[in-house]
Amino acid sequence: MRSHALTIAGVLLVLLVWTGRPAAHDLPASVVVHALVKPEGQRLRLLVRVPLEAMRDVDYPTRGPEGLLDLTRVDSALADAVALWLAAAFRVQEDSATLGPPRLAAARISLPSDRSFVSYEQALALVLGPSLDADTRLVWNQALLDVLLEFDIRSDRSAFAIDPAVARFGVRVITALRFLPPDGAIRAFELVGDPGLVRLDPRWHQAAWRFVQLGFGHILGGPDHLLFLLGLAIPMRRLRALVPVVTAFAVAHSITLIASALDLAPRALWFPPLIETLIALSIVCMAVENMMATTFTHRWVVAFAFGLVHGFGFGFALRESLQFAGTHLVASLLAFNVGVELGQVLVLLLILPPVTLLFRRAASERVGTIVLSAVVAHAAWHWMVDRGAALGRFTLEWPRLDAALWLLRGLRDALL
Repeated sequence: MRSHALTIAGVLLVLLVWTGRPAAHDLPASVVVHALVKPEGQRLRLLVRVPLEAMRDVDYPTRGPEGLLDLTRVDSALADAVALWLAAAFRVQEDSATLGPPRLAAARISLPSDRSFVSYEQALALVLGPSLDADTRLVWNQALLDVLLEFDIRSDRSAFAIDPAVARFGVRVITALRFLPPDGAIRAFELVGDPGLVRLDPRWHQAAWRFVQLGFGHILGGPDHLLFLLGLAIPMRRLRALVPVVTAFAVAHSITLIASALDLAPRALWFPPLIETLIALSIVCMAVENMMATTFTHRWVVAFAFGLVHGFGFGFALRESLQFAGTHLVASLLAFNVGVELGQVLVLLLILPPVTLLFRRAASERVGTIVLSAVVAHAAWHWMVDRGAALGRFTLEWPRLDAALWLLRGLRDALL
């Protein structure tokens, strides 16, 4: 019994002594990686800033009981951190060909208060400039690691792509990346986790294909849009009859999708939850109409009206992806719509046969319509209540018209 107590005491002592040292298993909750990419002549420069605490499994030299970073002996550890974490984390392509491993041109420690990465020129000057003073008091897990990596390229006019594999740096990793092509038009990206291959200056067909996939995946992954399509299909089970309805829905959501992508929609915090609530309401209304109506000759009008609402929902999903459009915004928006329509057609082709079979074998026309529509309405009703509760936490403030009225009054006085 005494030996067990001594063992436990020894373990606790080791844990207390180890507190404050770099731990291989510690995973930062949130990590922001800054990256600047600039092709120049026959080399591509990649400037990267990462919190040092994200570079684990490296023995950083410290001094004193506070765990201050020993800047006189840190160079070897920084080289190890780059080799272990950064050299293979950024895979770069030139004209679809993967470039060889980068050269480490410079690496240094910076203070957490440093703001040099606001521009490429300041960041480059910092990384190539003098190191911090050796007597700088800086705890190791508060330091920033700044690195300059260089790749050999054929031309700075090539088409470049980058695949940042940085999700292992922390629980949630955001990469703020800026691409500086020779034409001077800076392109900014905000990437989450491991985003896959990102084309820094995509051709129109590359951007279009990416957005076709986004639109297709959004429809298949959106339960509310799938339920809306089911509500459309329950009373109208022939594809020919559904074509004008789906077309009206597509035209309507294209209008508000483009408006949302061009920042023409309200930017108030209450607007997204309002749209989500209205989308659920549209499904409830569709289901109720299925149960009460006897003819559906004007269903396309209802689909158009609800399509305007759903388009804003598509726009919210698309807004963060517009950074991948490059200079091809219009082509990307049209391609997203194409993907959405392809997804809708696929869903209808999958829905119609089993629903038709159900009506033929298990239920009459009226009973089947009422039962299926009630199931749809029940699911959408719960969504509407939950989303309405979230909306209720916001105060809806409509724009004040004082400035507009003052302007109109001034124009009237000027004309008179």
